[in-house]
Amino acid sequence: MTRVSTAGSYSAVLANIQRAQVRQQQAGEQVSSQVVATDYKGYARTAETLTAMRGVQVKVNGLIDQNKALGAKLEMQATGLSQVSDAAKGARESIATAVAAENGDTLMLELQNYFASAVSGLNTKYAGNYLFSGGKVDTQPVAATRLSDLTAAPATADLFSNDTFKANSRLDENTSMQTGMLASEVATPLFDQLKAIQAYVDTNGPFTGRLTEAQSDFLKSTLNGFDTAYNGLTSTEAANGVMQKRADEAQTALSDRADMLEGMTGDITDVDLAEAVSKLEQVQLSMQAAAQVFSSLRSSSLLDILK
Repeated sequence: MTRVSTAGSYSAVLANIQRAQVRQQQAGEQVSSQVVATDYKGYARTAETLTAMRGVQVKVNGLIDQNKALGAKLEMQATGLSQVSDAAKGARESIATAVAAENGDTLMLELQNYFASAVSGLNTKYAGNYLFSGGKVDTQPVAATRLSDLTAAPATADLFSNDTFKANSRLDENTSMQTGMLASEVATPLFDQLKAIQAYVDTNGPFTGRLTEAQSDFLKSTLNGFDTAYNGLTSTEAANGVMQKRADEAQTALSDRADMLEGMTGDITDVDLAEAVSKLEQVQLSMQAAAQVFSSLRSSSLLDILK
């Protein structure tokens, strides 16, 4: 005689419903999050690979952030250098104009303005730090404000407060370059020329009205020095431009690498949405079938038959 066990049937159906509920929850989470799993346990054998790839991603993204900051810093450095270079060019043009016009009435005022502009460029700051101070980032590299400060100092070098440290910046895991520049190296030739003119005025008196032959000859003799100072500043600007280009190229390479890593990680973590939706629908059908079986068992109880 075959024995009928209602309790055993209920247990089997309930186990199927519970398994279907777990699968439904997993499928639902995949559809809503669009990733295979929310923790490493869900990736099984690929978890170690995924962990390594995400570690590389963190490193690459960190380098990208560093390069963004470096690019902004070099841009500010370029602005400061351009200001000093323009001052040298403007001072040279003012002297040439005074000589050509044989009049020096406004020359010293113009040179004072160009000197102030050069000092402002050398005192350029980025993120609260002075760019041309070397390691003394919280110290203004040039405190002088007037042309008379040039001759008051024992030597041109005494006008600068920077040290000799030049910052190095990292472009990627294997490449770094020296990006720091010092106010003393950038501006000494220009300051020497301006100091020579101020010393002449201190000794021989100001340029007023029509220039004397001696004054004109002296001013003409300074033009080559200003040309040399300007050319040196132009070369420094070009060097900064080369650094900017290298930083941009490194940034592009890192961004491409980050995109590649994102794609490789996505191949592991991203779920096929169409497949996930189909799986969810299948699980829901399985749940419905199990529920129908459970309902049928309720109406086919042995107790009902005995009644």
